[in-house]
Amino acid sequence: MPGSRLPVTDEYPCTFCVTQRDIDYPIRVRHGTARRGAAHRVRDGTRARHGLVLARPGPHTLRSEQRGGGAMANTAPWVVVGLDNGGTSNNATVLDSSGRFLVDRMVETPSLVREGPEVALAQLVRAFEGVLELTGTPRSAVRAVGLDSPGPADANGVIASTGATNFGHPAWRGFDFRGALEARLGLPVVYLNDGNAAALYAHHAHFGAEAHERSSVAAVVGTGLGGGVVVHGRVVTGAAGMAGELGHVHIPLDGLLEEGQPAPTCNCGFTGDVESIASLTGIERNLLPYWLTRFPGHELADVEPLAKAARLLRGHAEHGDPLALKIFEQQAIAIGRLFTILGNVLDPDAYFVGGGVVEAAPRFRDWFLGKVREHTALRAEQRRIATVALVRDRDMAGARGVALAALAAVRGE
Repeated sequence: MPGSRLPVTDEYPCTFCVTQRDIDYPIRVRHGTARRGAAHRVRDGTRARHGLVLARPGPHTLRSEQRGGGAMANTAPWVVVGLDNGGTSNNATVLDSSGRFLVDRMVETPSLVREGPEVALAQLVRAFEGVLELTGTPRSAVRAVGLDSPGPADANGVIASTGATNFGHPAWRGFDFRGALEARLGLPVVYLNDGNAAALYAHHAHFGAEAHERSSVAAVVGTGLGGGVVVHGRVVTGAAGMAGELGHVHIPLDGLLEEGQPAPTCNCGFTGDVESIASLTGIERNLLPYWLTRFPGHELADVEPLAKAARLLRGHAEHGDPLALKIFEQQAIAIGRLFTILGNVLDPDAYFVGGGVVEAAPRFRDWFLGKVREHTALRAEQRRIATVALVRDRDMAGARGVALAALAAVRGE
């Protein structure tokens, strides 16, 4: 049950997740789109204090003072590090023991995940060391590390045996990502998938001190559609670690598709799930090919490959292009219908939208969020309580989410 506490043992390695059982590369710092040197960019974020969260630490033994075990508490300053592993870049952050982020921007290094686990692990170590150097933090001050990555992976950070979109190298199949990083660093490592990490940060950033009294869901639109469910401030991971895979929830298509528009298919094999529409892959695979037939002569028809045209679509939407707006309206409807289903199942306090689709010009972003709200069918009682909002600090949400999770693991909360 949410709020329950179990002893940290081999059987129950973590008290912080709600599961079915216990309910030489440069560091790049990003700021908007401005560049400071070839690989030096800065993106604003909000430095803030947030409530504590839950996570799944690994088998590395935490010190007794970290677990509340008989020894006197260590009052020396300490931190945790959050590492967000993506298909192109790693982003890193540092969170101190009071809940204050020491990094208020993106701190990126190439992830090189397509070169296999050994190369990718070396890059994560570089990201770890680089963010400590950037913040002037000694390695001895680090108590734990949070790691998030795209799925599919289980709750312990073992990549699916079939591999994944960002983990195409054969050596990734069934690879214990969390355990391998823990061995490299010699520190406890907490793992969440990237959707859960972003959902966790969105929840705590939005609710602050009330986070442990609230529930929320988040849909994060990217190459696929990730997400997460947070109940009483805790990520719901499920029995196999697969809870919160919101992209593969089936939604009704009546009134969403145009007459004669083919039913959208997903890479997972499903037809008509949210990801088949509300994702970059959904645009490339399903939406853009259809809408180009409705807008003959559109300039995107001449862009090859189609994946490039799909990536250009948001820029067209920001300038009011009718074809692009039709596609993003269908994506917004799909997310609204997902939220409608989740409203009937979970009745959360908040519904968050994140990812590339809302990392856009304010006018387009507000239009898109408005469309999501319009198509989220809640009862009057729910509308008086619930909110539909953006994931804050969007590009930084993954690293910040797993840093919060690592902090909670160290504190034993």
